[in-house]
Amino acid sequence: MTDKRDYYEVLGVDKSADEKDLKNAFRSLARKFHPDRSTEDDAEDKFKEIQEAYAVLSDPEKRQMYDRFGHNTPGGSPFGGFGGGSFNINLEDILGGDFFSSFFGGGSRRSRNRGNDVIFRYSVNLESVFEGTSEELELELPTSCEDCSGTGAENGDIISCSNCGGQGKIRARQQVGPFVQDVIRDCPSCSGMGQIIKTKCKSCKGSGQQLKETKLRFNIPKGAEDGTRLRMRGKGEPALRGRGENGDLFIEIEVEQHDWFERSGADLIMSLPLPYTDLVLGKTIILPHIDGGELKIVVPKLTNSGETIEIRGKGLPRIRGSGRGDVVVLVKLQMPKKVSKSEIKQLESSRQTYTDEELQDTIKQDAVNRRK
Repeated sequence: MTDKRDYYEVLGVDKSADEKDLKNAFRSLARKFHPDRSTEDDAEDKFKEIQEAYAVLSDPEKRQMYDRFGHNTPGGSPFGGFGGGSFNINLEDILGGDFFSSFFGGGSRRSRNRGNDVIFRYSVNLESVFEGTSEELELELPTSCEDCSGTGAENGDIISCSNCGGQGKIRARQQVGPFVQDVIRDCPSCSGMGQIIKTKCKSCKGSGQQLKETKLRFNIPKGAEDGTRLRMRGKGEPALRGRGENGDLFIEIEVEQHDWFERSGADLIMSLPLPYTDLVLGKTIILPHIDGGELKIVVPKLTNSGETIEIRGKGLPRIRGSGRGDVVVLVKLQMPKKVSKSEIKQLESSRQTYTDEELQDTIKQDAVNRRK
């Protein structure tokens, strides 16, 4: 007897499944459980299991024998599979060459023939974010070497790679569990380019790149958030050997901390520490604002520490939609560092007296107010 799962169950198909159904089921499961891609602990075992199931069911003679006897074939397995041996399945034909290229330094032809992207971080203050500004700066950026046109070769002295015959790819055989598969890899001798530099360019030492001072102009949009990236297409690194398109330059905005504002989207949040007398009697505070005007904060009489005051439409411009966010002011009690004897006497004379029951009632009412 055997504890192997039914092959049809392994592939998730009916016993009436045709060749197309089997191939589609196998392709889906193989992509999911390939050991080089899957993060599941038992991926390798599952990958071997689905390969074995497909190898048997996709072969008409083996499938007929399996349908008749199951795993317990007379005299043991005659297929070199079922319980052991190697199945020579060309997974590249079934899964596609692009599936394996990502495991061997590949990626699509477009990504391989494209220069790397460059990220530059640029700091601005909150006032610039409010207004939206046009900026200009000079950077040293990689560009194609003018002397060799980015090829890295002196006078175009490039030869075809003998290892891959100029194809940039080599075919190799790889054992995956009990199966042998053909894979296509970038040629290690030419890094997949198909060509080798015979004489390196003296100016760039064969890299095909030089640093060049470049003047850039860009706009910071109103309300831009910390981490906003501005893309400048084609301003990144040149493609390897000058064969392809340049990468992009990303300018990542870093918004500097303000002296008293913190940001929550388009809203501005600040703390306002005030002495006890201002909380009791009320206070009007005028602060310079990021919009170039003044921010007027009116603290009503008998304001409790911890209460907030919202000033509508005085925040930052909204990135999406119209209008501005709000300013939210958190009022806090500022305790004095020193208290004179006369002040202590005044406080003692005005101290409220209350019983424990009255204090409990006050605590209960405060809890009710906070839940509203």
